[in-house]
Amino acid sequence: MNHCQSCGACCASFRVDFSVYESEEEGGSVPTGLCVPVTDSLRRMRGTDHARPRCAALSGRIGERVGCGIYEWRPNPCREFEEGSAACEQARRRHGLPPLPTR
Repeated sequence: MNHCQSCGACCASFRVDFSVYESEEEGGSVPTGLCVPVTDSLRRMRGTDHARPRCAALSGRIGERVGCGIYEWRPNPCREFEEGSAACEQARRRHGLPPLPTR
């Protein structure tokens, strides 16, 4: 079962920085309108640097049903995030969600 589609806590817990080369402006696939410059070589997903982060590409309600508006074009940090990892469990706790069942 993919718990990610009913969770989304990671998308509303962490700053998401990635290489400028993943952005459309430099030939990548992350839409330019959804990222902000950090440095000459880094971009950040819009919304993830707020006091209460929430990625601008996330739709839905955390812990119920969520979706990523750019799933096919998401940056590497999002692709590499693992369901059930320590960071996943940390994000779930931040949003008052129970731990995932062990496999």
